[in-house]
Amino acid sequence: MGSSTVGEVDDDEYSKLIRKMNPPRVVIDNDACDTATVIRVDSVNKHGTLLEVVQVIADLNLVITKAYISSDGSWFMDVFNVIDCDGNKILDKKIISYIQTTLESDECFFPKFRNSVGIVPSSSKDCTSIELVGPDRPGLLSEICAVLNNLNCSVVSAEVWTHSNRVAAVVQVIDDPTGSGGNYESHAAKTVVSRGGTHKERRLHQMMFDDRDYARKRFEGESESSRTNVAVMDCPEKDYTVVIIRSKDRPKLLFDTVCTLTDMDYVVYHGTVDSGTEEAYQEYYIRHVDGLPLRSEAERQRLIQCLEAAIERRTSEGLELEVRTEDRVGLLSEITRVFRESGLTIRRANISTRGGEALDTFYLTENAGNPIDAKTIESIRERVGHKILRIKHNPFRYRFESFRSIRSYS
Repeated sequence: MGSSTVGEVDDDEYSKLIRKMNPPRVVIDNDACDTATVIRVDSVNKHGTLLEVVQVIADLNLVITKAYISSDGSWFMDVFNVIDCDGNKILDKKIISYIQTTLESDECFFPKFRNSVGIVPSSSKDCTSIELVGPDRPGLLSEICAVLNNLNCSVVSAEVWTHSNRVAAVVQVIDDPTGSGGNYESHAAKTVVSRGGTHKERRLHQMMFDDRDYARKRFEGESESSRTNVAVMDCPEKDYTVVIIRSKDRPKLLFDTVCTLTDMDYVVYHGTVDSGTEEAYQEYYIRHVDGLPLRSEAERQRLIQCLEAAIERRTSEGLELEVRTEDRVGLLSEITRVFRESGLTIRRANISTRGGEALDTFYLTENAGNPIDAKTIESIRERVGHKILRIKHNPFRYRFESFRSIRSYS
């Protein structure tokens, strides 16, 4: 273990030297394309470089509509067509400056990681980060929030994903009112090895991967069109493995794909991404970090399963609710208790506090996965508060209206 660590340090120092001799070049162009801002990145190549670039763009909630990836050899040359959430070019000078400065910094390409177990110091000096992973069940988040509330811990931020009856969560808390970080032990959650400096969403992917959420059986009657389609083929003339992914387009799709390939120790040498329609198309020419293509059918099937799972983890089919109000101790515990008592399951959640205001988003279904009826929705709004809780999206409403329309013609 010690010699491996020394080797990694030497590799990083060598890479930094080469990088100083050949500094990265980032060009952000709003004239090259009529519909998007074009970001060109030229840099010395290193395993993980593509992920770091995509991560910077994704963290700004920008959408990559097209990408052209080329990192054959020792040089990384990528082009990204990027728009904001409203479909416009990136015109904000502060955002443009941030992208350029960040992508040209050493911190982007040489992040420092710290190893810990279970409960780790977060990137914020006042917070403690708690990681939980294991079987999902109705009311689980409510129970966790209640325990934290009883321990006088205030949730500053949290990200919760569920997939294939598994759940993973990264929760950042502070002691109330000292803000000195929690002092407690993890009893119910599975203890996992974590990296304190790892990107939160990347960490969620790693946790669910380690929990083998990808090894699930396809349910009978599951629609093929609703699933991600992944094909993995050989390209013997170039000694690559070709990965082609077709899926419904959504924000951060490219990040989820590249994150999985990187953490499975695959290197993308060439790639094309096109999400100009409702369906996104991704094509990658990859090899393992040892320079070889995929060598067995078992490895091919495992890669297909892992990519499907990575894309489906963030796919949220459920009632989307937003809670926006003044933050206070116990708020999250109260809201999740209302959901639990209403017979609802949280499929995904994003919890944040900004300037004393709580901004939380929840994706909900009934415990059995059925649509939530209007009476239950109105009951929730009355208990939480109409001014506090807002319905952002209800996909079940459109299904019900379509079904009612079909029935009227029969």
